[in-house]
Amino acid sequence: MGVNTKIVDIQNLSFSYKKHSVLRNINASFNEKKMTVVLGRNGSGKSTLLRLMAGLLKGQEKNIFYKEKSLDSLSLKERAKLLGFMSQHHKAVFPFTVYEVVLTGRVGHLNWTPSQHDVKMALQAIERTGISHLKDRYYTELSGGEQQLVMIARVLAQQPQILLLDEPTANLDLKHTVMVMDILDDLCKDGLTVIMALHDINLAARYASDLMMLKNGEICAFGQKEIITEENLEMLYDIKVKIIRNVEQLYVALPGSGK
Repeated sequence: MGVNTKIVDIQNLSFSYKKHSVLRNINASFNEKKMTVVLGRNGSGKSTLLRLMAGLLKGQEKNIFYKEKSLDSLSLKERAKLLGFMSQHHKAVFPFTVYEVVLTGRVGHLNWTPSQHDVKMALQAIERTGISHLKDRYYTELSGGEQQLVMIARVLAQQPQILLLDEPTANLDLKHTVMVMDILDDLCKDGLTVIMALHDINLAARYASDLMMLKNGEICAFGQKEIITEENLEMLYDIKVKIIRNVEQLYVALPGSGK
């Protein structure tokens, strides 16, 4: 087994929207070349944590470190090459084509105009996410699931070292959910670090190397798959669950009502 190398470190991070406390005393380290999934109920602070890590919310940059450098010490260009972020909410105002939207993921690498390499990276990302047939369509005309795939392609075209993803499989059907998770798994094997929020515990159990459980803005469990226990999940979601294990995988199920 290889030795884990820390790539992200969060120290004593707390955050509030006005007087509403969202995150409290977050201390966590994330391993390089691993997929870490953040689990928790709606309102637990998952999205806020990812937005803080991406530098989109101000006030806590000195508490977040990438390769031992604080976030506030990194220039915008350095951040663009290091971090790729995808929100669960994205809206295009102008009618750009899918290709044009994906190409904007290269903005951190551009000088004045896109190079042949920039175009190549955008097209490769489009092909990898299975949306080549949508390349010349307008983004605003696509379904929610198709738009989600475009935004995933956009962040892949950026070629960051760390992907921060907020519900990347939202709005996707089963086929495309598995496809996206397989892509992210392959990217980790190729050396990328992925940190993402998910609601699907079974996806997390299948793909994640590490997991963080957030409840009411605090970390209640953080570790490898061994933390996926009935006790932890019932504490996290305030609902009874049953874990079914076989040789290769575990599954989380809701016990029948008996009616």
